[in-house]
Amino acid sequence: MFTGIIEHIGEVVSLEREQDNLHISMRTPITSELKIDQSVAHNGVCLTVVAIQDDVYTVTAIKETLDKSNLGQLEEGHKVNIERCMKLGDRLDGHIVQGHVDQTAQCTHIRQEKGWHTYTFEYTPSQNITVEKGSVCVNGVSLTVVNSQKNSFSVAIIPYTYEHTNFQHLEVGSTVNLEFDIIGKYITKMNA
Repeated sequence: MFTGIIEHIGEVVSLEREQDNLHISMRTPITSELKIDQSVAHNGVCLTVVAIQDDVYTVTAIKETLDKSNLGQLEEGHKVNIERCMKLGDRLDGHIVQGHVDQTAQCTHIRQEKGWHTYTFEYTPSQNITVEKGSVCVNGVSLTVVNSQKNSFSVAIIPYTYEHTNFQHLEVGSTVNLEFDIIGKYITKMNA
């Protein structure tokens, strides 16, 4: 389980294909604190640490993960939002995030406001929905929904979040990972 509160921005240092798998090696300031078998969210995708060497660790994404997320589009040098799993007894500063991406979305609009940025995302309509002032996870970041529509929504990004996540690298047309609120998903399924 995660909270959607990003700890660091990691840098992709190498990518290696092995059949349908992608081994992603990351450099982060917290690599020395990680251990093999640990769960770490990468742009909101929960992956298991499989190797550690110096300040670089490696995780493996399988085809299902690559098909449902933006991890298959990574290149060396790309910046990735990193969050370690939640510790039992910690504060839940964001919202309950599983690290299981539901689908991707495209950034369709970025507007710099007086003190913040507004990002708009469009996604393929599905059973997944957003609600006004509800929670959504974008690239692993727990955010509050603004302007909820059938297949789009906006989020307001404060300067701290902009500076400490990969939102600063997003452009119109960028693909992001979405994880919809787990409580909303259960309610939608019950009413289907």
